[in-house]
Amino acid sequence: MIVLIPAYEPDHQLINLIRTIQEADPWLRIVVVDDGSGPDFNDVFDDAARLGCHVLSYAVNGGKGHALKSGFAFIAAEFPGNDVVCADSDGQHGVADILAVADRVGRVTATMVLGCRNFSGDVPARSKFGNTVTRWLFRLATGQRIADTQTGLRGYRADMLPWLLTVRGQRYEYELNLLLEAKQAGYAIDSVDIATVYLDNNSGSHFRPVADSIRIYAPLLKFLVSSFSAFLVDTVAFLILSALTDSLLLAVVGARVISSAVNFLVNRQLVFDHGTERSLRSTAAGYMALVVILLSANYSIMWALTSVAVPDLLAKLVTEMALLGVSFAVQQRFLFARKAGTTLAGTPEPADVETHIPALVPAQFQHSRTGNRGDQPTNRFRRIR
Repeated sequence: MIVLIPAYEPDHQLINLIRTIQEADPWLRIVVVDDGSGPDFNDVFDDAARLGCHVLSYAVNGGKGHALKSGFAFIAAEFPGNDVVCADSDGQHGVADILAVADRVGRVTATMVLGCRNFSGDVPARSKFGNTVTRWLFRLATGQRIADTQTGLRGYRADMLPWLLTVRGQRYEYELNLLLEAKQAGYAIDSVDIATVYLDNNSGSHFRPVADSIRIYAPLLKFLVSSFSAFLVDTVAFLILSALTDSLLLAVVGARVISSAVNFLVNRQLVFDHGTERSLRSTAAGYMALVVILLSANYSIMWALTSVAVPDLLAKLVTEMALLGVSFAVQQRFLFARKAGTTLAGTPEPADVETHIPALVPAQFQHSRTGNRGDQPTNRFRRIR
């Protein structure tokens, strides 16, 4: 079992965490990723190396997702066959909770294990609000209920590492993308209840509320904007056709044909940015099948509502909201899903992770310290081109 800790400008909490983990289980290996913290923090990472950690250091900050993927690649190359538990460096995760997640990972197969907080007690407002919004949007998009979508305490089986390297995202959005793509990749999501800990009102966090929230919510928000645009087209067309034909069926079908064409093109090109990996013919055929199914459901729900005297426009709003999550989930998981076996530019192939570790490093140098407890750390540098 490996404990992977991404760190950016850490304070004393990182060393405290390392020592506490080692006291609880001396056999656990620890990998620390210095995500471009700079020379002012060399002493902290040198201390980590002296305690026996493997420390990977970059000259330029690449983001949490990039740091995690670099750590996964290093572990797959240097310690093949080991499961991984990821923990934050700011003291939010207690050692008992880290060990609980590690224990659960060892008991499951093809499953991502989350350490989920209950957000009770004195929790910073931005943290509680952010997790509530993300949890709601995630459930809307996937139909899955997860108590803590933003937890950094997560466990992965060793055989999941190749897949972890193919998921998009360089910063905080990476961890949400893992949840969004897990089911389609064949992985379940399990959870372990953990304590909710915020030290000094979470002052050690480097999360940027605006910029990082936009990154995290981008896949869902783009879809919602696309769907809302299509909804406006559909609603206007529906009202016009209703007035011209006086037929609910013709109005629903005609409006949906027009709005579906717009929605398909926007989703393929802009929302699901790997959707163009599949041919236009195959995605169009799949999309039309989805439209037919949703159209049938749309008409059935609207007929039921209007038959009990619900106004047409209100019935339309209720129906569209009910089917929105279904539409996103099907398109995300199946219609515009990345082809099996494909990877992103600059991301290593699973069978060649060791060779491609430098490709994950955004800096000019990769600096890796590896030390034994009580020894001075050894250093080696490799130039990244």
